[in-house]
Amino acid sequence: MTKARDISSLIGSSGQIENDKITLDANEIPNLDTAKITTGTLADGRIPSLAASKITSGTLDAARIDNASLANVTALPFSAGTDWQSTIVTGTTLTAEAGKGYWINTTSNACTITLPSSASVGDFIEFVDYARTWGTNNVTINRNGLNIQGGTENPIYDVNGQSVRLVYSGATQGWIPTSDDDVTDEGTIPPYSVDFLVIAGGASGGIGLGAGGGAGGYRNSYSTETSGGGGSSETSLGLSTNTVYTITVGAGGAAITEDTYSSGNDGSNSIISGTGITTITSIGGGGGGSGSFSARSGGSGGGAKYNTTGGSGTANQGFDGGDGGANANPYPNGGGGGAGAVGGNGTASGGGAGGNGVSSSINGSATTRTGGGGGSSYSSGGAGGSGGGGAGSSQFDNGGNATVNTGSGGGGCNAPAAYSGSGGSGLVILRMATANYSGTTTGSPTVSTVSTDTILTYTGSGTYTG
Repeated sequence: MTKARDISSLIGSSGQIENDKITLDANEIPNLDTAKITTGTLADGRIPSLAASKITSGTLDAARIDNASLANVTALPFSAGTDWQSTIVTGTTLTAEAGKGYWINTTSNACTITLPSSASVGDFIEFVDYARTWGTNNVTINRNGLNIQGGTENPIYDVNGQSVRLVYSGATQGWIPTSDDDVTDEGTIPPYSVDFLVIAGGASGGIGLGAGGGAGGYRNSYSTETSGGGGSSETSLGLSTNTVYTITVGAGGAAITEDTYSSGNDGSNSIISGTGITTITSIGGGGGGSGSFSARSGGSGGGAKYNTTGGSGTANQGFDGGDGGANANPYPNGGGGGAGAVGGNGTASGGGAGGNGVSSSINGSATTRTGGGGGSSYSSGGAGGSGGGGAGSSQFDNGGNATVNTGSGGGGCNAPAAYSGSGGSGLVILRMATANYSGTTTGSPTVSTVSTDTILTYTGSGTYTG
């Protein structure tokens, strides 16, 4: 028989028995049979009338657990809060860990933060602009293979004083910012506007009764400036972050140096291409006609040999080449078309002048480019068009070379024993808000700034990463 026991020694002076429940006045259950305890639970127990005031560490905010069968109690979620790091991040990269908070100081440089490559629902990470400099040197989040708000872009934070808290929601939407000042959608970053001027290579002039070479095609989106051939300003490009865009700068047509009769060499196309944009292509200039060779069409058309018709320009890029004169002597040949005007016709007075070029201020100062090459004749050669066109020759003189990186046409030469003028190489210029400029290029473009804009001038092929 089990001996009854006085419980007064257990409940103490302030303990009590009420409604068949025992309240203990100490933070313990004395004389508890340890055989009834398994790992983390009471095997067959109840905690009657547990007073919250007796709980110190890991407290329950409110009252009692009355007759709660522990078999029906599951583990409650518990978070220790953000583990803020005491070291200030000043480097260009950071590999972040879930549950931690970081102070990001971009006073001296931008910073790329790489998120974990795997995550569980509820994982979180926090970042804070330590020195209020994210507007100058921004912070890029490398999503490391997981989605951000359902998107696959790497968001950029560029607001001074910004703080960001990202919580992982699962594979579909991935990381979601529950706080980034205004909780904007960073999953898909909209494209930013970039203006362009794309000029193709100009053509060389013809040799032997040679006409002027046509200028390269001219396409422009800056401000309200016109494109070539009388076309209006085009729509700016929308470039996306972390996307590579290829810049191709067309070569000018090579001069003809053989003792022969030949039309000039065409210029090469200049191009901007990349994912998500409509490719911008400016057509190379058409070679000048000569002897028994007709003028060639192109961005701007080549001038024609005497008594024939000039080559055609491309709509909204350049004008036609000039016609050759009817006179058998002095065999006047037409000037090449320019981006701004038709090439001049040959006349009894001499070869036709090259068509004029077009001016743009996209690089901060008004500059005229893409003039046509002048046509030759026995008596006198035509002048090169404004913007860099080469002059046509008279008798045994060489045709004039076009200016490099203007896309202008070369001058024709009259005698086969002389040289025709070479076409000028092309040019590509990009202009964007400095706040959007990534700083990532190849091909060594010239980088300049005007007011709040950054300008990239490509005289050779390369790339720009948005």
